[in-house]
Amino acid sequence: MKQILILGGGKSSTFLINYLVAQAVEKQREIILADLDSRVAEKKLRNRPNTRAEALDISNAERRRDLIEESDLVISMLPARLHPLIAEDCVALGKHFFSASYESKEIRALRSQIEEKGLFFLNECGLDPGIDHMSAMKIIDEAKTKGEEILSFKSYAGGLLSPECEDNPWKYKFTWNPRNVVLAGQGMSRYIEQSRLKYIPYHQLFKRIKPIHFKGLGEYEGYPNRDSLGYRKTYGLENIPTMLRGTLRRTGFCKAWDILVQLGLTDDSIELNPPQGSSKRDFLNSFLPFDTDRSVEEKLTDFFPEMDFPTFEKIQWIGLFSHDPLPIYQGSPAQILQAILEKEWALEETDRDMIVMQHQFEIRKGDKNQKLLSSLVVKGENASLTAMAKTVGLPLAIAVDLFLEGKIKLKGLHMPIKPEIYLPILEKLEEFGIRFEEELLED
Repeated sequence: MKQILILGGGKSSTFLINYLVAQAVEKQREIILADLDSRVAEKKLRNRPNTRAEALDISNAERRRDLIEESDLVISMLPARLHPLIAEDCVALGKHFFSASYESKEIRALRSQIEEKGLFFLNECGLDPGIDHMSAMKIIDEAKTKGEEILSFKSYAGGLLSPECEDNPWKYKFTWNPRNVVLAGQGMSRYIEQSRLKYIPYHQLFKRIKPIHFKGLGEYEGYPNRDSLGYRKTYGLENIPTMLRGTLRRTGFCKAWDILVQLGLTDDSIELNPPQGSSKRDFLNSFLPFDTDRSVEEKLTDFFPEMDFPTFEKIQWIGLFSHDPLPIYQGSPAQILQAILEKEWALEETDRDMIVMQHQFEIRKGDKNQKLLSSLVVKGENASLTAMAKTVGLPLAIAVDLFLEGKIKLKGLHMPIKPEIYLPILEKLEEFGIRFEEELLED
């Protein structure tokens, strides 16, 4: 009996676990779910056949390696910083490894050992990264097969709210890791436009947005991710004149978020210790000029003369003008802001999240240029069964199943950018309503 070890039982693992457990008896597999609290794992598994829950403190090396050694394959749903630790164990113990996270330099350093031992390591097989790679590569490989030239590739994705659940001025709530949202874009973003390299420093990022339209949903805005250039080689587009990968938000979000960035509320480099009893208003005021004759609201609008009412309303809505006490009194500005937003942007149980993704291609076919839009919209069921968990977990679960069935025969370190990986995964995802709609426009 094949044993699959899943490390980490967070919200993102729900669909992955359900998919693999549904096949466990028929395909003679045992699913082992290891979490810090075994009760959390037991709740996920629900006493279904061929499953077992285990308690695991990931820092307990002996216990961790014992669980890995008795398994045939390991799926890491742990925080990304822990993947290299698990990957090293898998190499040492001769076990295959799967994750939805970015392929780190630490894991890349294991490439030769992975190949020598004939192991299969698959990373970046979730949503973004994951479904974005697979859906893009399908179009890219088809164009190359037809002898067509790809002139431009822009890709945007976002985890947002389904329109009927947009009940606040930001039209946004946390559907994924809040810290990643608060720190998004820090550093330097870079991409290429018509063969010219472009760089955007963090303090300019949320001003450099592009409008993106989805049929039936309306208007969104996209801003560049940190690094679009590295994916030219990944996608086999080393000489492409234009390439950009970006993040989607509802129109108006970035203008308001930029206010928080310019004030310094997203800074994570220093620790603040506001006095006990300090309010959210005090927190905001500490980043504004000293002036006892003007209110916090007046100072903010004086400081940002470009601020309009929709932007002001967003700042007001997250409570930064209120006298309510801060949720925490120690941490970086970003950590304090995150604690404020975690309350204000929390999903209600009946909320439905939504994944939106759009690839924008310009393709030369003979003497004509064509624009191809490939768009994905996936809506969640509620705050527990989210579109985010579905689109992160299912591609990974399907990849594991295909590998154990012998339908993926590759060895070594991989991302899902080869047809033998992405074609069967995309085909299976369509059965779950994860399907791209394509629109071809003549230039």
